Formats: sequence, structure tokens, C-alpha cells
Amino acid sequence: MNDSSSPAPSPVVLDVWCELQCPDCRTALGDLDALRERYGERLDIRLRHFPLEKHKHAFAAAQAAEEALAQGKGWEYVRAVLDRAEELDRAGEPLLVAVAGELGLDAEEFDTALVDGRHILIVDADQAEGKALKVTGTPTYVIGGERLDGGKSQEGLRTRVEEIADRLLAG
Repeated sequence: MNDSSSPAPSPVVLDVWCELQCPDCRTALGDLDALRERYGERLDIRLRHFPLEKHKHAFAAAQAAEEALAQGKGWEYVRAVLDRAEELDRAGEPLLVAVAGELGLDAEEFDTALVDGRHILIVDADQAEGKALKVTGTPTYVIGGERLDGGKSQEGLRTRVEEIADRLLAG
């Protein structure tokens, strides 16, 4: 007998350590889109922050991404900032606020969030966890306890994520 009241199985979690001034993370968005298309709600793709010291606005961008998540447009904001990663290097925090306004988010609240630091603990925790997992560059994926480093090359990574996701979903 099929019990239709059974809860749906939990989705497989894919943590993506990302940095919003990283051109490789921008390239990885295509793979993430394909994974979303293939798996839908069976794969929970979670943004994790790993701002690199070589990018002076990455830490502020990570905080801004958290504000975008709080306002309901996290991945849309991430994509918009990554599309302008080179510009962010020159323009800094004003660009982060401007992108929020362009997406219809509360830009004034973004500005306040960057000043009051309300999302610093989330960014710090992600970065600390990434270091503990030996994340050294971005993008880096963690799925099923396996770390896949896309910082040097993303070739074959989507296929590897799919293999792991398929195995976990079949189990």
C-alpha cells in the first residue's frame, strides 16, 4: 500500500564555496543552473562564503549576498554581482548597493547592513568551516562528504557532482 502521507525524502545538499569577485565562480553558475534543472528540489544548492584576501571587496560582497538572501533574492543577487566582478574591483561597496537597487531590493537596507555588520558572523562561520574542510580556492563544492575543488579547473566537476548526487538519491 502506498502511503501518500509519507514525507518526501530529504534533498541532497550541495555546498558551494563561492567568492563574488571570482570569475571562476561566475563560470560555475552554468553548472549550477544545469544541476537545478536536472534535480529540482531533490538537490539543495547552498551558497557558502569564502572571500579571498586578494579581492578587497569580497568580504563586503559576501555580507551583501546574505542581505539579498534575507530579502528573498540571494542567487539572483549573486549572479548579478558575479556578472560585474571586474567592475566591483574598481567600484567597491557602492556597486553592491546599486545592484541591490537594480534588482528591486531595499538598497538602503543593504547600505545599513554593510555598515552595521549584521551578516559578518555568517560569513566568518562559512570561511572558518571552509578552511577546516581545506577549501583553498573558489568555487569549491562539497557533496556527500566529498570536496571537489574547482579553483584550478572546473572540467568534469558537474559530472562528478551528478555521480555523487545520483548515488545519494538512489540510496
